[in-house]
Amino acid sequence: MSAARKSKPETSSNMLRQIMYGRVVNSDFFARNWMGMVLLAFVLLIYISGKYTCQTKMEEIRRLQHKLEVVTAERVSVRSTYMSRIRESAMQQMVDTLHLNLSVQPYPPFVINQSSEK
Repeated sequence: MSAARKSKPETSSNMLRQIMYGRVVNSDFFARNWMGMVLLAFVLLIYISGKYTCQTKMEEIRRLQHKLEVVTAERVSVRSTYMSRIRESAMQQMVDTLHLNLSVQPYPPFVINQSSEK
């Protein structure tokens, strides 16, 4: 039985030994698998490029969201200032401080219809 055992190759330890001594990745390996290596390098470059593009787009999104928050806060502030200026009491106070001698009419304006009947 020992003779049968010796003739059977030990693939797992043989492969481990080749990896340890650097016999698997040598110039013959690259010569046989050059197309795969080029393809692997190309895929890695595409992956790196996609990741960089994604990161730059995410930074731009964060920057634009921050800008949107600032503009929204500014819009609310300007709107409140505008709404305080167009109130009737604020307008009347402004007219009084400018001494324009204008006042609010107590009654709304009347619409006069001209009829053809007499």
